[in-house]
Amino acid sequence: MKTVLITGGAGFIGSHTVDKFLKHNYKVKIIDNLSGGREENIQHHVKNKNLDVEIKDIRKVKKNWSFLKDVDYVIHFAGIGDIVPSINNPKKYISNNFHGTLNLLEVFRSLRIKKFVYAASSSCYGLASTPTSENHPIDLQHPYALSKYLGEQVCLNYANSYKIPVNSIRIFNAYGTRSKTSGAYGAVFGVFLKQILSNAPLTVVGDGNQSRDFIYVTDLSNAFYKAATTKLTKKIWNVGSSNPQKINNLVKLLNYNNIIYIPDRPGEPRITHANINLIKKDLNWSPKISLKKGIKEMLKNIDYWKSAPLWTKSKINNATKNWFRNLG
Repeated sequence: MKTVLITGGAGFIGSHTVDKFLKHNYKVKIIDNLSGGREENIQHHVKNKNLDVEIKDIRKVKKNWSFLKDVDYVIHFAGIGDIVPSINNPKKYISNNFHGTLNLLEVFRSLRIKKFVYAASSSCYGLASTPTSENHPIDLQHPYALSKYLGEQVCLNYANSYKIPVNSIRIFNAYGTRSKTSGAYGAVFGVFLKQILSNAPLTVVGDGNQSRDFIYVTDLSNAFYKAATTKLTKKIWNVGSSNPQKINNLVKLLNYNNIIYIPDRPGEPRITHANINLIKKDLNWSPKISLKKGIKEMLKNIDYWKSAPLWTKSKINNATKNWFRNLG
């Protein structure tokens, strides 16, 4: 039985990727310090004893961990995914997203693996022209984008220097069940679903006509599975739906009429739109879940967001104060 290590495997995308590999009869191991992930995301697997789990801080990985010695594939999600707070604490983002990745690569520099797949971010493209292909110029607008891009670059450097077989996926706007419910002000769906549960107004940024390339999490986990099991290496792929949707359309699909508008944020693109021709050609991958179907699935599971923080207009203003001061 082949073994995959998934860092951040109790998190949003990580836990769905755990599901994907288990369906293909892989032995799955997880490293997760639960700073963003939730045990309930993987609890059913633990209860059924079909999952090796070791909860560890990724920054404390050492070469002599016997836990890692039989690993065939590594999928690296662990890190910090919130964008806005990176303005306040760039050092923390570099530590987690760059140094954490470097430490993990150091472990596998001496262990033979079949593939190391890095979860990169489309934020590296900044205020990009669209549709955006993988060879688009890099435009790092904030520390989060910098930290994720540095993580990707050190992976590719180790691929060249130490022959670690690496691939990277630049994720566009991921959404779906189990998306993050705690911590900093972040992704639109977690914010909106908690506001719906609380009968609070949806806080729409700008005029709501900005578009985002939403990709459902099970489509994304399938891309990571294919990126790990392909013979191709040193590849970078965009993963999105290639079908940008306006935030106002998202609000319409949520069927909720209590809306307020808050200031548009500088340094954020008006539209994100992934050119996914390369991953279609290389891996025969394409998205299957429409935004309408994905939102329907999230609304069926809306109670998951009961424990999420409620973001009001005043709380968002406070959380983004330094963002506007520095990027405005």
